[in-house]
Amino acid sequence: MEPGRLCVTDPVIPALEIERLNIAYRVRGANRAVIRDLTLSIRPGEAYGLVGESGCGKSTVAFAAMRYLARNGSITDGTIRLGGRDVTTADKAELRHIRSSVAAMVYQDPGKALNPSIRVGRQLCEVFEIAGSDPEAARAQAAEMLARVRIVDPDSVMHRYPHELSGGMQQRVCIAMALAARPQLLILDEPTTGLDVTVEAEVLDLIATLRRETGMAILFISHNLAVVARLCERVGVLYAGTLVEEGPTDQVFGDPRHPYTLSLLRCLPKPGQRKDANALETIPGGLPTPGLSIAGCPFAPRCPLVQDICRRDRPELAPDAPHHARCHFQDEVPDLAARSLTPLATATAIDYAAPPLLSAHAVGKTFLAGQGRRVHALRDVTFDLWPGETLGVVGESGSGKTTLARVLLGLVPPDAGGVLTLDGAALNARLEARMSDQVRGVQIIFQNPDAALNRAHPVRRIVGRALHMLSGLKGEVLGARLAELLSAVRLPAGDIDARPRRLSGGLKQRVAIARAFAGEPRIVVCDEPTSALDVSVQAAILNLLVDLQRRRGTSYLFISHDLAVVRYLSDRIMVLYLGRIMEIGPVASLVAGPRHPYTDALLSVAPTLSAPLRAAPRLEGEMPSALDPPKGCVFHTRCPLRIDGLCDEEEPPLLERGQAHAMRCHLDSHALPHGDNAVFVAGTRGRATPQVSTAK
Repeated sequence: MEPGRLCVTDPVIPALEIERLNIAYRVRGANRAVIRDLTLSIRPGEAYGLVGESGCGKSTVAFAAMRYLARNGSITDGTIRLGGRDVTTADKAELRHIRSSVAAMVYQDPGKALNPSIRVGRQLCEVFEIAGSDPEAARAQAAEMLARVRIVDPDSVMHRYPHELSGGMQQRVCIAMALAARPQLLILDEPTTGLDVTVEAEVLDLIATLRRETGMAILFISHNLAVVARLCERVGVLYAGTLVEEGPTDQVFGDPRHPYTLSLLRCLPKPGQRKDANALETIPGGLPTPGLSIAGCPFAPRCPLVQDICRRDRPELAPDAPHHARCHFQDEVPDLAARSLTPLATATAIDYAAPPLLSAHAVGKTFLAGQGRRVHALRDVTFDLWPGETLGVVGESGSGKTTLARVLLGLVPPDAGGVLTLDGAALNARLEARMSDQVRGVQIIFQNPDAALNRAHPVRRIVGRALHMLSGLKGEVLGARLAELLSAVRLPAGDIDARPRRLSGGLKQRVAIARAFAGEPRIVVCDEPTSALDVSVQAAILNLLVDLQRRRGTSYLFISHDLAVVRYLSDRIMVLYLGRIMEIGPVASLVAGPRHPYTDALLSVAPTLSAPLRAAPRLEGEMPSALDPPKGCVFHTRCPLRIDGLCDEEEPPLLERGQAHAMRCHLDSHALPHGDNAVFVAGTRGRATPQVSTAK
C-alpha cells in the first residue's frame, strides 16, 4: 500500500450516498436544472474528489448535502443520505442534529466564514457549548482542538480576531470548528484556493492525518487536479451537473475514459513544457446554459469525438465497474490522448545584451507598526526586466511580492536610496508625480476581477474609460480601438454591453486584461491573475497573455503561488523571502540546480499529478515575523542544510552562481539541491557539508 493511503473496508452504511439527484434553481418563474441524475457514494474513511469547471455544479452538490441551498434552489428528485439519514426529508430538529454531529463543511474563503468581530476562541467555544459542554470545559476543548490542527500556542490564537491570523491559520481554525463535532463526513469546498504552496501543503497534510486518526470520510471539491491527486483515493468528474466519469484517482487521471476528463488534464502545463515551445490546450466553447434541455451527451458541442449518436442519445454509466465513464466512444479516448492537439508556439527571442526596460536597484520598503516598530517588507531588492520578458516572482505569503508590485506601480513609495528606472529614465516613486507615458507604461492585472471591476458599469464603459484616461481617445477613434482591444482578448461581441456580474470568471479576467492593455503598457504586473480560475479558463488566459506578449512585446512581472504556471510562463524566476531576493535566474538554471534550499522547498511541496498519494513535505515552523527577522541568513531557522555558527550569525550576500543566476546562500554549489529529483527533507538541520561559497 502507498504511504499515506488509508485502507478502507466495505462498510454497510456509506458516509454520503446520493441517488439520482436532480436540483433546479427557480429563475424568472421557471425551474432551471443544474444537477442532473447524479448518483455517487462515499465510504466511511474514504477521500473522494469532485472536479470540473466552474459552473458544473460542484458547490451545489455540497450545499445540497448540508441542505444549505439558496431559497430559489430545490431538490426536484432523488435522495441524499448522510450516515444513513435522509437529508431531503429531514425536519428542522433532525437537520440540526445532522449538521451538528454527522457532517461538517469547510468553505473556500476562511476570512468570510469566520465572524470578524468575534475572537477566535469565542467562536470555537460556541461549537462545544452547543454540544452541551460548560464554558470552562468548552475552552479547554477548543484549545485542544486548535493544538490538534497544528496551531502553536493555542491560547494566544484564541485571544485574536480572525484578521490577525494568516490565511493558513484561518483555514486551520475553520477545520478545527468543523472537527469539533466529530463528523462522519467532512466537506471541503476549495479549501486551498488562494493559499501559497507551503500553507497548502500544511493543510493537505493536516487533512490526511486527521482522516487517518478519526476515520472520517471526506468530500473534497477543487478545480486543482494536482491537489485532488495528492489527497483523494477516488474522483468524480462533473460536467454541466452530470457525473461523466468516476473511479480510482490514479486510473481516472492516468487513463481517462471521457473526453472531458482528458481535456481538463491537457489544459495543465506539463512538466518541462514552456511557452516558447507549445501553447496550452484549451477546451473550445463553453458550458451549456443552466436549465437548457439536453437530449444527448452534454459535452457533445465541445467534444473532439462527437458523432450524431452523441447529440441524440444520452450515454449511461456502468456503476458496477470501479472505473466508468458516460461516453459512447470511451474506448477511443486513449487514441485521442496520444494525438497532440497543441499548436506550436513561435519562440520570441529576448535580447539580454540590450539595455533593460525596467531596473530596480537597492529598493526597500519599511512600514511603521505599533509602538514605532519598523517592518522591513522589502530590503535591497535589485533586478532588471528586459523587453518581452516574463519575470516570475514566487515566495510564501508575507515574502513581499505584493509590496514589490505596489512599489513598481507607484502606489507606495520605496525607502530613500532605492532607484527605479524605466527605459533609462528615473521612475518617480509616487504615481501622481509620474509622467503620463510612465503611468501608461506600467499597468496591473489583479487577482480578483470581481473586486477590480465596477459592477455598475458595462464592459464598454469600463474599458472605454481606461482608453480615454490613458490614451486620450474619443469618439469614433475610441470606439474602433475599443473593438480592436476586446477582439484581441477574445471577448465575445455580445458581451460588450454586459455588466461584470453577468460574466463568467474567465470573461471578467479578459475584461481586466483589456483594461490593463488600454494604454499600450510596456510592463504589466500580473498579481495572481489565474489563481481563482479553473484549469480550462486558466489555460485560455495564459495563452492570451503569451499571445499579447508576442504581438506587442510587453514585459510581465508575474506573481503567483502556482509554480507549474510560473515555470511554464516565465523566462526567469525571482524567489523572495522576508522581503529579500534569495535567488534569481533563468527557469532552466533554477530547475536543474544548483538552487537555494528555499527554492527547493517550494518546488518540493508543489503538488503535481504525477506525485504519489503521500503526506506533503513541509517547511519547519512558520515564516519569522518581519518585525523581528532572524539574525544571519533569514531562512536559517527553517533550512535543513544550515551550518550552525555561520548561517545563524552572518547574512550571505546575493552572489552570482552562473550566467544570469544569483543566490543568497553560504553553501558551495555542489552542496545545494540539484534537479527535479531533489527532495526537500525537513528536520535534518546541520547536515550540510561545511564548505562556504566563494562565488563572486
